Amino acid sequence: MNRTTLTLIGAVTALAAVTGVGALTVPDDDSSDSAPAAQRLPVERSTLVCPKPTESDLAKTEYTAFTPKGKAGGEGSAELLPAELADPAAPDDGAEDGGKDGEDGEDRDKEKDEDKDKEEQPGSAKPVLPLKQPGTPVTADTERAGAPALIGSADGPFAPGWTVQQTTTVSAGSGRGLHGTSCAEADTDFWFPAASSADQRQDYAHLTNPDDTAAVVDLELYGKDGPITSEAGREITVPPRSTVPVLLSTLTTEPVADLAVHAVVRTGRVAAQVHAVDDKLGGDWLPPTGVPRATAVLPGIPADATSVRLVVLAPGENDADLKVRLAGRSGQITPAGHETLHVKPGVATAVDLEDVTKGEPGSLILSPSDSGDDTPVVAALRVTRGKGSKQETAFIPATAPVEERASAADNRAKGSTLSLVAPGKAATVRVTASAGSDGGSPKSETYAVKAGTTMAVTPPRPSGGKGTYAVTVERQSGGEVYAARTLEAESGGVPAFTVQSLPDDRGTVAVPEAGQDLSVLTD
Repeated sequence: MNRTTLTLIGAVTALAAVTGVGALTVPDDDSSDSAPAAQRLPVERSTLVCPKPTESDLAKTEYTAFTPKGKAGGEGSAELLPAELADPAAPDDGAEDGGKDGEDGEDRDKEKDEDKDKEEQPGSAKPVLPLKQPGTPVTADTERAGAPALIGSADGPFAPGWTVQQTTTVSAGSGRGLHGTSCAEADTDFWFPAASSADQRQDYAHLTNPDDTAAVVDLELYGKDGPITSEAGREITVPPRSTVPVLLSTLTTEPVADLAVHAVVRTGRVAAQVHAVDDKLGGDWLPPTGVPRATAVLPGIPADATSVRLVVLAPGENDADLKVRLAGRSGQITPAGHETLHVKPGVATAVDLEDVTKGEPGSLILSPSDSGDDTPVVAALRVTRGKGSKQETAFIPATAPVEERASAADNRAKGSTLSLVAPGKAATVRVTASAGSDGGSPKSETYAVKAGTTMAVTPPRPSGGKGTYAVTVERQSGGEVYAARTLEAESGGVPAFTVQSLPDDRGTVAVPEAGQDLSVLTD
């Protein structure tokens, strides 16, 4: 039984509880009136999970939470709480923190005492990032290497469009650079192309269970030769309200440069993300791709990208033949030497597109070579900026369009770029900067995105605002729009950056029209 059917049954059951018997209002066959469209109402509850940030002692993690102003009223709240660490390789005795805690626990007890005075410090037992009102972001930060994953929920007026950004700056060492991710919803199926178990990479799949019952997850791996057998990746138990980080190199018998990872939840649900750390090229979070589709849009490649590597996989049983196009400022072009791409089922196909943007911001579009082919694919990019020892990487997965609205938290006075892509028809988009976390008032701009192009803009800033602010994208008219936000923070000559795709926030849900039909009580 699919999710739509369950939702419909739930609506009828709730109506029957009030009236004795309920029926959806459907016109008679001879009625000239059409059935009323389902009404879209704000969601009443949202759940998000932020993964465990970093192992580094040279890092600072900043969190920003935000809910756009909307039509939902009444009372509500939005906040997060720490998850337990349930990784068998890193027990709760402090080993995850690099061995700071001695066997007698004195150092650990001291750390706990210091945290007591930090009521909003991530990792304490008190709620983190509680929102006071929609439309204004709140922030928190930590420099603690052992900061935990966070699990939270929002309800009432705080639920529709609730978003939390986690941004970590690693100043030196392995993975130095900017690691950013949007805290994610729990689900049961995730794809991660562009992962790796190469010698210079340490990629962890972070599995976090927000619920009160255990979840069981399989991690399926695919390389250039097809599926990779890994018994260690099967039946991974994630205890209630806990997180389990799994090092991908422990699941392969030899290094694999380009991996596609499929996380399949057998029981329960989890939030899943991959954290990629490179010894020389920095690193970032690799979010899951959108639902496999015949056409994949990967928005927000920076203009100064020095290397772009594409990884594609066809998860079904059929081959996929794809056209490869780059949507730039003035239209779409075909990368020289990469006009088409043949993808075998179950094979992680990697292509080095080099400096495909040629100094111009762009987005990659993969579409069937044959218009009648509907073979779904998953895809992601590893994007590199800089040269030599001053390189940094980020990841861009294929994503879903902004149907109504999407938001990106943690925008700053400098270093934020918004990419808007209209792969088909032209579209009009309104972009609103929220009030700042330290004051100010919202400000909006409207942009016309030409068909087949990418528009990269500096988003508006709040009037008189200070501190961090959020950006909300709303599609006003026209065709499909895809969006991504790039955050830059150069440090020591390294062009540190992170890219977050902005799929629709699904802040509303369709509720079918229903009414009483007491005639069914009579013969």
